Amino acid sequence: MTKKNKIQISIGFVVVFLFFLLIFFGDNTLLELNRLKEERNVIIKINEDLVRQNDLMYNEIERLKHDPKYVENVARQEFGMIGKDEIIIKIDDSKEKATPEKIK
Repeated sequence: MTKKNKIQISIGFVVVFLFFLLIFFGDNTLLELNRLKEERNVIIKINEDLVRQNDLMYNEIERLKHDPKYVENVARQEFGMIGKDEIIIKIDDSKEKATPEKIK
């Protein structure tokens, strides 16, 4: 190999090395690509969760529109409503006992 060929091969290796540096550490690098892929995966997961929540809400809306027993249950549980001709009996759970008066 001549000296000229050695210089050309050395320049070629330097150029290839610089390209690798640009690929790994430049503006649009593999590191940036991996970060963007991770960000995309997080966004996809959030989107899937939102789709699930949306389906649940849609099902609840449909039940509220078409299922009177479900509406009654929601009214009783969330709003404390009672039905017609029902009576509420409150029980006092206090632990204090009534003390009898002294008999004279």
